[in-house]
Amino acid sequence: MAKPTPKAIQADELVKLALTVVLGDRFPCLATMDGDQARLRPVSPVRTDLFTVYVANLRSYHKTAEIAANPKVELCYLDENHNQVRITGVANVLADAGLLQEIWDSNPLLRQHLGSIDSPALVLYRITPIRVRYMQEWALEYYEVPFEQMDQPR
Repeated sequence: MAKPTPKAIQADELVKLALTVVLGDRFPCLATMDGDQARLRPVSPVRTDLFTVYVANLRSYHKTAEIAANPKVELCYLDENHNQVRITGVANVLADAGLLQEIWDSNPLLRQHLGSIDSPALVLYRITPIRVRYMQEWALEYYEVPFEQMDQPR
């Protein structure tokens, strides 16, 4: 199979392509650092606002300590055609009570497993992007997605 030749993509089309991959992948992989060792695991975002991603976590999970020690993370999304989006960002515990309530209300799985929004087991991270890249198939060339020009959520 021949290597795909990347084509020129306009900025607005690039944003659309990247968002299509992000919204189509229910289980992106989240990379964190455990000291000097990278760790990778699938996660299920509970909300996505453009390229800002919200991930629920249990306080007892090891990634909680990893993110506390180093909040720099990366999410990797992949679609069925091997198009890829990588969101490099910073994970912070969500402190916005109103947004936390919106996420809680819209996610029956959280309510089923945790019972109460005040559960001490719940940690909800907001991953704020600092870089977004898109790759078509296995072209081995990333496009920088111009997310800075978009209105980011609260």
